Amino acid sequence: MRIFRLFYIIFIALRFSLDEFILSHTRLKPLQCVINGLLFWRNKQTPRGERLRLALENLGPIFVKFGQMLSTRRDLIPPDIADELAKLQDRVPPFAYQEVEKVITAAFNQPLDQLFSQFDEVPIASASVAQVHFAHLPHGEPVAVKVLRPNIENTIAHDLRLMDTIAWLLQGISSEVKRLKPREVVAEFSRHTQSELDLTLEAANCSLLGRNFADKSMLIVPEVHWDWCRKEVMVMQRMHGTPISQRDVLTAKGIDIPSLAAEGVEIFFTQVFRDGFFHADMHPGNIQVADDGKYIALDFGIMGTLNDTDKYYLARNFLAFFNRDYRDVAQAHIDSGWVPADTKREELETAVRAICEPIFDKPLKDISFARTLLSLFQMARRFGVIIQPQLIMLQKTLLNIEGLGRELDPNLDLWKSAQPFLTRWMSEQVGWRAILKTVKKELPHIAKVLPEMPRLAHQFLTQTNQAEMDLPLRASIDKLIEAQQLQAVWQRRLVLAIVAVAVVEVLLVASSYFIH
Repeated sequence: MRIFRLFYIIFIALRFSLDEFILSHTRLKPLQCVINGLLFWRNKQTPRGERLRLALENLGPIFVKFGQMLSTRRDLIPPDIADELAKLQDRVPPFAYQEVEKVITAAFNQPLDQLFSQFDEVPIASASVAQVHFAHLPHGEPVAVKVLRPNIENTIAHDLRLMDTIAWLLQGISSEVKRLKPREVVAEFSRHTQSELDLTLEAANCSLLGRNFADKSMLIVPEVHWDWCRKEVMVMQRMHGTPISQRDVLTAKGIDIPSLAAEGVEIFFTQVFRDGFFHADMHPGNIQVADDGKYIALDFGIMGTLNDTDKYYLARNFLAFFNRDYRDVAQAHIDSGWVPADTKREELETAVRAICEPIFDKPLKDISFARTLLSLFQMARRFGVIIQPQLIMLQKTLLNIEGLGRELDPNLDLWKSAQPFLTRWMSEQVGWRAILKTVKKELPHIAKVLPEMPRLAHQFLTQTNQAEMDLPLRASIDKLIEAQQLQAVWQRRLVLAIVAVAVVEVLLVASSYFIH
């Protein structure tokens, strides 16, 4: 079966003239001439990016998702290809209701009509991995039910193995292809896709994001009905809102569009810097607006995470950008290890200034994050910047934010909206408040470990392998321990002598008293 799939992939690649990506190498030019002669009927006038997009659409939903992910890696692929791949959409026909019923029945080992009092047979949404139906729980509460596609796990695993094999072959052909790290890209895609195949993981993501915004003052997250969740099925609260792309409908409902756009920026930065856990698939299909103007988040299969170090350096970079302090931008890159330690700060500072200075004091409609990010990535290649895997999802989300911002309020000043939040956040990370917060957080652990420190230190000294320790250091430690033990012996003897003298004095005083 796999061999037939591989042949089909090769057929599609040749049909859309994708061999030029591989055979353009000098050593393979003769082979390319042979293939072009045999397949003379092909139309190669279409731009290469468009041909690649069409090929991925023909290969199916998994390859479409791979193309979507690849479009965010502008550090690896040319801009014309990245721009074309960004147009890929999940236009996947829904699977039949009979299959939905089979999946749910197998997951719960119960008939569907015992689990739900009502179940809409027509899905409200359909994507490459799952589709969503509206339903009612037995007690009548309206819910949304997400169901995995039948046999999707085997299909994805099969295609991922093929992708890895193709990547392995490609990187062996050309050093230029090897520089793009095709196997690492496939592995990254595999990690994200595998997490979407277990809907209990998505339910957990939804639940955590909901706790982070429990007051629902900025963002509404549906509640998860855990008793109705399995690996293949996720049941959550049904949301009622207007898709954020329907700007005219939102205006007719009296929603303040400029305020909505500004609140969207604050929600994004709150997720990133306060929580280090953010929705990483914020395209218009996953965002709705309630009638009271609050955001509603949907689809939690792809989430991003950042640790405290990432958050600190990101905030430092953002604030330095906002303040046009390019020297600190360069220094932050060096301090964080994102560039080699021997990088000349002055040269990096000059390069960053040339990229960022032209975009200040401009509304969002006149700024292209995509173009700015492309320039930054070109600079990254020059200075050997190490692309951090955990920041790729953040980059993807920033591009989504750009698209949402343009649809809502093209005059939005992103800098003025974000700067107060980041300034406040940074003030909470440094100074005495930050120290007090850290000590308060770590106090239970400190109180537990502190009494054990002498014993742990003694265990370390006694259990450390003699051969692994520096002999002079070990000898010094042994002498120190011996001296301490000798000192303890003499201290005990001194105490006994003092006690003996005291006893003798008492006896002498007592005897003299009785004599008199």
